[in-house]
Amino acid sequence: MGFVGVTTGGSSINRVFPRWAEILGLPTDRLVGHDLPLDADDAQYRDLVKRIRDDPAHLGALVTTHKLRLYQAAHDLFDEVDDFAQLCGEISSIAKRDGRLRGGAKDPITAGLAVRDFLPDDHFGATGAEVLCLGAGGAGTALVWYLGQRVDRPRRIVCTDTDPSRLAHLRDVVERGGLPADLVGYRLVADPGDVGAVLDALPDGSLVVNATGLGKDRPGTPLPPGVRLPRDGYAWDFNYRGSLEFLHQAAEQQDERGLTVVDGWRYFIHGWSQAIAEIFDVPVDPRTVRRLSAAAEAVR
Repeated sequence: MGFVGVTTGGSSINRVFPRWAEILGLPTDRLVGHDLPLDADDAQYRDLVKRIRDDPAHLGALVTTHKLRLYQAAHDLFDEVDDFAQLCGEISSIAKRDGRLRGGAKDPITAGLAVRDFLPDDHFGATGAEVLCLGAGGAGTALVWYLGQRVDRPRRIVCTDTDPSRLAHLRDVVERGGLPADLVGYRLVADPGDVGAVLDALPDGSLVVNATGLGKDRPGTPLPPGVRLPRDGYAWDFNYRGSLEFLHQAAEQQDERGLTVVDGWRYFIHGWSQAIAEIFDVPVDPRTVRRLSAAAEAVR
């Protein structure tokens, strides 16, 4: 099985996967990292997908940072691409079934499972809280999609990004997917200082998410220094490894602001378990996820 990312050697999955392979009875416990730079060109993505497709010993791969770019550069190389991958223009899992190459997007499922691990089911309706999603890439788009489908939907989601093309892509997904037009706001930010005014407008209890990749693939944080997060709110970093500046900023004001601070570990657990279920065609029910989670925690 492969792992497409930027710095795959630093991921905990390299220690976790052999244990999971034993629990699930997978045909291999070998995980191969495929590192691509953040500015990889189309030829690099297409070459990687062809190598996975043409190698009978390669069973499939999970894709992290490169989901959108991989879809843009190489989706025509797949025999099948699932509905959400087409809607969102991203591929987060590469699988093979009966000789056919399949691309899928598991992030909305992953985001939903991870959110339900820490956020009460009636949180938005009960509090009037909103959401600020910092980053409109693949993970941010999937989170917006999940929240838009949720019964307890927030009144408002604001997404920020430094790249106008990613915001335009998100807007297109929201419109084509039929989410309410007034649900999502799009804010282009030139630097972290622009985020301060958006934060100040959030009601108490709001959810603030770092979906930028900053603090993992690159050092840094999307939050300006000295910013105050929403009182009684939730600060969720999609990252669990790296310099984690966003997580540290949230932890520093956790007691004063009554914050719940969550790292990306559960997102990691759900993301990998969903991808493995797809690639190896094995059932992963909640009881199995608990076993996998315990095994992962032991080697974290």
